[in-house]
Amino acid sequence: MISADRLLPLWLKYREALETPVRTFEFERFGRRFEDRTYQMGVLNLSPDSSYRETVCHTFEAALYRGRRMTLEGAAMVDIGAESTGDAADRVAAERQIDRMRPVVRALADETIMVSAETYHPEVGVALLEAGAAVINLTGRVDDPAFYEKIAAHKAGVVLCYTPGENARSQDSLPPAEDIFDHQLSFFRDRIRLATEAGIERLWVDPGFGFALHLPDGPDRIRYQTDSILQSFRLRELGWPVAVQLTGAVYLFRDEVRVAQTSAATLAVLSKANLVRSHEVPRVQPVLNLQDFA
Repeated sequence: MISADRLLPLWLKYREALETPVRTFEFERFGRRFEDRTYQMGVLNLSPDSSYRETVCHTFEAALYRGRRMTLEGAAMVDIGAESTGDAADRVAAERQIDRMRPVVRALADETIMVSAETYHPEVGVALLEAGAAVINLTGRVDDPAFYEKIAAHKAGVVLCYTPGENARSQDSLPPAEDIFDHQLSFFRDRIRLATEAGIERLWVDPGFGFALHLPDGPDRIRYQTDSILQSFRLRELGWPVAVQLTGAVYLFRDEVRVAQTSAATLAVLSKANLVRSHEVPRVQPVLNLQDFA
């Protein structure tokens, strides 16, 4: 059970990380300032393979509508992807991803809506930066400094996602639970060095606990992902804001699975997450708005 007598020892044990300040930065073109609080990234899926059917947009018009609506509902940015990370999803060639995403990214950016482009292909990231994307949600390991220099040149940001393999679609298993945090710290220190040496000044770190997770929807998966959210604050020791994906479990929520992300958002705020990736913007935003009343 998640209760004060479980959380307090965790917070006390890692109090230094809990109290570490993280960077504040702005995206001037979009009038967005990100401080040490929790903001929402709303999901817009251009992949028909996504398991979360409510966020899939099959037409350009539907994608524009969803992007505009999520912004009005409180999303600080719209996260657009064209390939699902699910095991059963088809691979989508980089060129096809660009073709799907570029018109939507350009149209939303032209309306001063801040867009994040989810990809692990550098060529996709560069093409979408040129179309107006403000952030690259990087779901893989890219070692080429020139890629990060492109992000910096556009005064854009990056979400660095931990992946045990080369990218979110790799079949590599996660390290043992007791070792994963050390693996993540090593991964992020290396990636942050690459990014900042290339001139990037706006970034988030994401523990990526939905990637390469070979656990069926059930108690073990719920325990793992819940514990990952609750311990995500430990990454604050890196000095950069932390992003997390809000999870949901059909096993636990059954017909009410669409409210699962509200529950996860509550845990994320408790854990001082700075950016939550959500499929349910209007349900999650009131939870985040509570920060203004506490």
